[in-house]
Amino acid sequence: MATSLAEIRAKLQASENRGTGGNSQGGGDNAIYAHWNIQEGTNARIRFLPDADTKNTFFWAERAMINLPFAGVKGQADSKPVTVQVPCVEMWGEACPILAEVRTWFKDTSLEEMGRKYWKKRSYLFQGFVRENPITDDKTPENPIRRFIISPQIFNLIKSALLDPELENLPTDYQGGLDFTVTKTSKGGYADYSTSKWSRKESALTAEETASIDAHGLYNLKDFLPKKPSEVELKVMKEMFEASVDGQAYDAARWGNYYKPRGVTIVSAESSTPVAQTATPAPADEEFESAPAVVTPVVAEAAPAAPTAPVATPPAGGTARAEDILAMIRNRQKTS
Repeated sequence: MATSLAEIRAKLQASENRGTGGNSQGGGDNAIYAHWNIQEGTNARIRFLPDADTKNTFFWAERAMINLPFAGVKGQADSKPVTVQVPCVEMWGEACPILAEVRTWFKDTSLEEMGRKYWKKRSYLFQGFVRENPITDDKTPENPIRRFIISPQIFNLIKSALLDPELENLPTDYQGGLDFTVTKTSKGGYADYSTSKWSRKESALTAEETASIDAHGLYNLKDFLPKKPSEVELKVMKEMFEASVDGQAYDAARWGNYYKPRGVTIVSAESSTPVAQTATPAPADEEFESAPAVVTPVVAEAAPAAPTAPVATPPAGGTARAEDILAMIRNRQKTS
């Protein structure tokens, strides 16, 4: 846990200089506040709290997930497309086997759309109180300390204020902290949160809020991050990724013990017993981290050699089919 703004600023600045941009325990206790469900033109006022983990400089934890879409579920008639979300191991400072391949796609403009589809989605986990709640049917849980899944668009507003030298106290300070107002508008048909902002007036936690912290304690945010994949799970993730790109259906018999589609119940082909599925909600209408620009290498990462042979051009008149994309990728690997 950071003890000063200077410590946070130093670490944020170091991160920017470097060019850096599971098993969820969410359960059904309504602990996650779905701020993306507020109505357009309304505000939700939040008071962020520190992380219980004293080793965490920040008052948030970073999540990086990869969506793997499948045409349906194998063995289930009339199955609709499903998506499996897997953790990107770059969260733990390790090389991600999926992104290692996807990064090469951005060297070919015909693969750009596919690359963005499989690029990691970054979000940030916070905790705190909801002081003003415009969602009328949202019920405050017994423990009023909520968790928040924040998109990069909102996070950048949070971070930029922390780097402001005129900010004197930590926003999470119990006596002199600041509230953050999430404002939802729309832009280009999508939800827009760019007018969200920190309060200019400091305020202390109420006696009721302080009592809630004393009674329930703060969350250790890393406890709510996905579990780090094992070597076996990394192989399963890569296999699922290749099957997804190939347009195959999700195979519960092969992958059901490791990763399952979010928001759906999978029935095993061997029995009629449903496989329970719980997933941390995600702000589906928020913007996430952009994939790399075309032909722009990732900072501090050597760009792979360019192909020495021409790459096949996808069929005219639309997006390349999965098999065409796979053929293009494999051709590049053979000639690189």
